[in-house]
Amino acid sequence: MKKYFTYAALIAATMLAAACGNKNEEEATSENVPEEPTTGISIAYVELDTLMSQYQLYKDYSEVLTRKGNNIQKTLAQKQRTLGSHAAAVQKKYESNGFTTRDEVERAQASIEKEQRDLAELADRLQNDFAMEQARINEEARDSIQSFLRRYNKTKKYDYVLVKAGDNLLIANPKYNITNDIVKGLNKRYKIKPEVAEQIKSIKESED
Repeated sequence: MKKYFTYAALIAATMLAAACGNKNEEEATSENVPEEPTTGISIAYVELDTLMSQYQLYKDYSEVLTRKGNNIQKTLAQKQRTLGSHAAAVQKKYESNGFTTRDEVERAQASIEKEQRDLAELADRLQNDFAMEQARINEEARDSIQSFLRRYNKTKKYDYVLVKAGDNLLIANPKYNITNDIVKGLNKRYKIKPEVAEQIKSIKESED
C-alpha cells in the first residue's frame, strides 16, 4: 500500500467535517470554493544492513570474498616470512664474516632489495585485484536491486525509496519499511552463477 506524506488528507477531512455539520451551507457556496488539489509524496525505505545480511547474492559473494581475502593474507604472510628468513641469513653471514668480498655483500643486499620490491608489487597487485572484484560485485548487486525495484515499483508507485544505513535517517516510521518485501522478492528471483556455486562448494569441501 502506498504511504503518503501530505496535507491534502487533513484538508479533505476538515472539509468533510464541515460538510457534515452544515450541508445546506456547503451546497449554497460550493460553486465559489476552489477545489483543493490532491497531492502527496509516496515514500518508503529499505534497511541496508538487513538487505546485505539477508540477500542471498551478498551472502554468497561475501563467502567467496572472505576466502579470497584470507588466501591473499596467507600468501603475503608466507612471502614475508621467506623474505625475513633470507634477510636474517644474509645478516648472520655478514656478521660472521662469511662474505669474502665486498661484491658478494652488495649482491646479497641487492637480492634482498629485489625480493622486497617483488613482495610490494605482489601485494599491490593482489589488493588491486581484490578491490576490482569487490567493485564488480557491488555493481552487480546494485544493478540487481535497481532492476528489481523498477519492476516492484510498477505497482507500488513510490516516488522515493530511501536507504536507511546507520543513523542517516534520524526518524523513520516502521510502517514505511519495505525491507522484508524487497529481500523476499530479490531472493525469489536470484539465481547463483555456476562459477560462484563451484567456488562455494570448493570452500565448504576444504573446511570439512
